[in-house]
Amino acid sequence: MSDTAAQTLELGLGPTGRPLPEFPEPPALDGHGPARVISMVNQKGGVGKTTSVISLGAALAEIGRRVLLVDLDPQGALSAGTGINPYDLDVTVYNLLMERDHDVREVIQETRTENLDVLPANIDLSAAEVTLVNEVAREMALARVLRPVMDDYDVIIIDCQPSLGLLTINALAASHGVIIPLEAEYFALRGVALLVETIEKVQDRINPALEIDGILITMFDQRTLHAREVCARVVEAFPDVVFHTTINRTVKFPDASVAAEPITSFASNTKGADAYRQLARELIARGGAA
Repeated sequence: MSDTAAQTLELGLGPTGRPLPEFPEPPALDGHGPARVISMVNQKGGVGKTTSVISLGAALAEIGRRVLLVDLDPQGALSAGTGINPYDLDVTVYNLLMERDHDVREVIQETRTENLDVLPANIDLSAAEVTLVNEVAREMALARVLRPVMDDYDVIIIDCQPSLGLLTINALAASHGVIIPLEAEYFALRGVALLVETIEKVQDRINPALEIDGILITMFDQRTLHAREVCARVVEAFPDVVFHTTINRTVKFPDASVAAEPITSFASNTKGADAYRQLARELIARGGAA
C-alpha cells in the first residue's frame, strides 16, 4: 500500500478523498415495478461500461431487485458477457426498434443469474442509426419498446455504444437517470464536459425528467499519483455527483467476461465483486434505484 493510500485510510476517507458513508443493506421489496431506467453512457470506449452494466445489474439482482439489461451496442458485448450468443438470435432489440409486430417479452432472454434478464443486440443494430433518421419521433423508439415491460422490473440498465449518436439519444430519452463510467485517466476526463452538455440538451429538448445519477470512477489505481489527481479533479468539478464507490483494476473482470458471468458469481469473494455490491447499495441510497 502506498503512503498516500495509508494516510487516506488513517483519516477515515474513502478512495475519492471524501468521508466514506455506510450504505446499509436495502430492505426487501413488497412487489416489483415500475422500473427506473438508467443509461450507462460514455462516448469513449474502454472505460468499463459493459462490465459495469453487467456487474451492477447482477449486484442489484442479488439483493432481490428484478433487473433488465438492454444491449444498445451493435458489438453485442453485453449479450455475449451474459452468456447469450447474439448471432444465434433471429430477433433482437433492432427488430423491436424498427418493426411493430414483435412482443418485447418474447425477445428478452433469461440469464443464469436469478432476477437478471437481457434484451440482446447484435451487428444488425448498426443499421438503426441510419434507418431511424427517417422515423417520426425517432428519439422515442426505445421508450416505446420498453413501455410494455416497465412494470415487470425494478431497474432497467441500458448499455450504450461508445458514441453520442441517435441510439444513445434514444437511451437518454427513455431514461430517468444516467451513470457515467469514467476511467481515472486524464484524456478520459476531457470528454466529460461534452457528455454532460449532451445530457443537458436531452433534458432541455426531449426528457426534462432525466438526471445524472452519478459519475463512477473505473479502472482506478489509488497507488498512482495520476489516478488520484484525476479523481480529485472530477470530485472538485462534480462534488455531489461522483459516487463514493470506485472500481479498481483487477484481472478478474476480463476473466469474468471470458466466462460470460458477472463478477458477483464468477469471483464472488473478491474486492471487485464487493465494489459493485457497494455501488448497488449506494445507488439505492441515493434514490437512483428502488
